[in-house]
Amino acid sequence: MNGNAIRTGSVHWPGPECRVVSAPMRTIDWLARLAPLMALLAMGCVSDAAHARKVIREEHAPSLATVIREDMARHRVGILDAAGRLAPGFVVEDPATRERQMRTALKFIQEPPRGVPQFIASPMAFLAAVGSDGLVIARDVDADDDRMRGEPFGERYPVVRAALAEGRAGYALGEFPNVEEPEETSWSMLFAAPSRRGGRVVGAVVAGIPLWRMAQRLGRQLQVDNADEQGLIQWVYMYKGDRLFHFATPPDLDLIVPDAATRRAGLARSPGGFTGEVQQYSRWYAWGVLPTPRVGEDVGLIIFRSDPM
Repeated sequence: MNGNAIRTGSVHWPGPECRVVSAPMRTIDWLARLAPLMALLAMGCVSDAAHARKVIREEHAPSLATVIREDMARHRVGILDAAGRLAPGFVVEDPATRERQMRTALKFIQEPPRGVPQFIASPMAFLAAVGSDGLVIARDVDADDDRMRGEPFGERYPVVRAALAEGRAGYALGEFPNVEEPEETSWSMLFAAPSRRGGRVVGAVVAGIPLWRMAQRLGRQLQVDNADEQGLIQWVYMYKGDRLFHFATPPDLDLIVPDAATRRAGLARSPGGFTGEVQQYSRWYAWGVLPTPRVGEDVGLIIFRSDPM
């Protein structure tokens, strides 16, 4: 099976009890033959999500998989460019001067017209410079707002350690503390590359895209691509294991996202992905679960679509 395809699953969602109530009819009365169907429609028991499921399966899932692949490729190229541009800053001797200059450069290389092209309009949340000792020198914010300064990225993230110790650029998922909710952590897509000066590694540059930002970016992409369909509802969530990552999604929609058990059961039957549907407030929603192993282990998308009523 194509890894970008989504097969239709058979996930059951509880709904209102449906009963057909029909009046006595003559065998030639075709209107009476429609009575059971009309009764079901009136009670909201017939799904109106078949088309939306088909679109998710055949259009949205492949399209978003392509966006992810292209975004990752762009950032792999961009981080190499950034590491080369920032290399001179790592050998500045005075620590305070090095930090100040590096902070300015980290901001500058994300801005047009001379910035790293792959970083323009990027969903990444941070770009950081890591010294040869594995500690963060600075990230792309003002000093007063820099909570990453001094963090042991080299120790904490193998992809950063490989850039420093082996001179090898790479990608991996990284877990970060959640400042707003300390009991939870967040996950980010990390791109790291070594900076070389005089033939030796003098530091590393790291870019991070939180999964919630990637979900936001994909949801906006769908909404832009289908802006001509008035009344269409579309949202994208990302998951890792049992966790969901999203931003500004409707609270009511958050309540009907297929849970981890549903995702695991569906993917056990259809590893490439599957679709389902649910009714809320007399409106039908289709959803599709698409695993994205390219992003990380047990990571994927949940794509929602509700066609115009």
